[in-house]
Amino acid sequence: MALKPLAQLPETSLTIKRALLSVSNKTDIIPLASALHKKGVELISTGGTAKVIKEEGIPVTDASEVTGFPECLDGRVKTLHPHIHGGLLARTSYEPDNVELAELGIQPIELVVVNLYPFKETVKKDGITPATATEFIDIGGPTMIRAAAKNFAHVCILSSPEQYTDFIEELNTDEGISYQLRLKLAKAAFTHTADYDVAISNYFTGLVDENPAKQFSISEPLAHPLRYGENPHQKAAVYGTQNEVIDCFHGKQLSYNNYLDVDAALNIISDFETEEPTCAIIKHTIPCGVGTASTLEEAYNKAFSTDTVSPFGGIVVVNKPLDLATATAIDKIFTEIIIAPEFDEDALELLTAKKNRRLIRIRKNVSKSETITYRSIFGGVLKQDADLEAFDQSTFKVVTKRTPSESELKDLLFSWKVVRHVKSNAIVYAKDGRTLGIGSGQTSRVDSSEIAVAKAEKEGLSLDGAAIASDAFFPFSDGVEAAAAAGVTAVIQPGGSIRDKEVIAKANELGLCMIFTGTRHFKH
Repeated sequence: MALKPLAQLPETSLTIKRALLSVSNKTDIIPLASALHKKGVELISTGGTAKVIKEEGIPVTDASEVTGFPECLDGRVKTLHPHIHGGLLARTSYEPDNVELAELGIQPIELVVVNLYPFKETVKKDGITPATATEFIDIGGPTMIRAAAKNFAHVCILSSPEQYTDFIEELNTDEGISYQLRLKLAKAAFTHTADYDVAISNYFTGLVDENPAKQFSISEPLAHPLRYGENPHQKAAVYGTQNEVIDCFHGKQLSYNNYLDVDAALNIISDFETEEPTCAIIKHTIPCGVGTASTLEEAYNKAFSTDTVSPFGGIVVVNKPLDLATATAIDKIFTEIIIAPEFDEDALELLTAKKNRRLIRIRKNVSKSETITYRSIFGGVLKQDADLEAFDQSTFKVVTKRTPSESELKDLLFSWKVVRHVKSNAIVYAKDGRTLGIGSGQTSRVDSSEIAVAKAEKEGLSLDGAAIASDAFFPFSDGVEAAAAAGVTAVIQPGGSIRDKEVIAKANELGLCMIFTGTRHFKH
């Protein structure tokens, strides 16, 4: 039977007389309990929380004394009792509820302080079995949180230590806890339990062999609001735990577009984490140059020489600690963001002289942490595995009469790493650990190739003996023919066209070597 709704929720301040404290995270619980005790609030608690409070000499009543029933099943059942939940759900501004409480001998509880078992943190650890994980699924905690939040007009809910300061401030005014604060805390409580349930649901999704899952949920905390989105008229915010991956330790807060560019930079440099010194320059999420060399400075110079115009206002990312020589080279033009796993002290001294330049330290390789990607579309979301897994060279197949030389193979592998980070249709020309021309985002693969060739010519870079990588198959032999005319001697592509035989025949005719990878890398 549904509860009879109140005609109107009382928006008056709330006087706290009884409080229930039962927390997993005991941060600042003593200052809170002390503040409540000073105000004459009766404290009820359970297990470890009660023990901590008692040790500080603060009077506390064990929940079992309220329920008249001892904790049981190794503490699994402590608060699931009418004398607790009746006190939480009673609408004390509604007289019939007060009459029923009196008949049942139940006293109202005006404050609940509960946070939950660390399920998320537990399942992230190595070697956690379902048996261990399920012991960290809180039952009584979410039930109390939801009960108190539902009854926010008559009960206040604190679900995080971060909320204690504001609460104590209002408690000490002697005017009671305001309706607006209770409403805000109720919203936070429901967000907290929703996030908790999402974590549990996603964990069980991983245990059940069901692909695709019938439903999926995302719950990310607000990292911080942004000034605007892609354009000034668009509101925006960033959600998640980006500070676990990067540390933006110098310069202005990252913007919406900065985050997109940083994401692209982290993705491409993750492919070169264990390689010799490598540098990539990113502009509008697209690499405009990538270089690998024996020193980071030389790698930067190689990347920069691919396109000396686009890097202005762009992003530089490197895979090794940034040294002074490289920092000096980068500093010659305006670079908005510089990303590195670490920075040498003298390099920092130079780079921090410009206050608005962002400096970012890489804390974690994204290829090891970002396994799923999402894109919003009309009416929903597209979900897929991230295309960040390292390729297996043993699966590649030489399909031409001529096999690549050692240097050609190195160029092919380098260009193949780069091309999957370029927007389709993607073409990358490369030689000697450097990109020579990059063509991206065109409606025709031939157009992309022509743009890449034109960029190389503009920079005075020769394509003679270069390798070419294509993110998808060449649909016609004219693509290979055009590459050969530009000076290319080696081709790497997924293969899979109905005209593969024709393409291979043309490559043989032109004396090219060609590898089929069997894997396409479209990036829309």
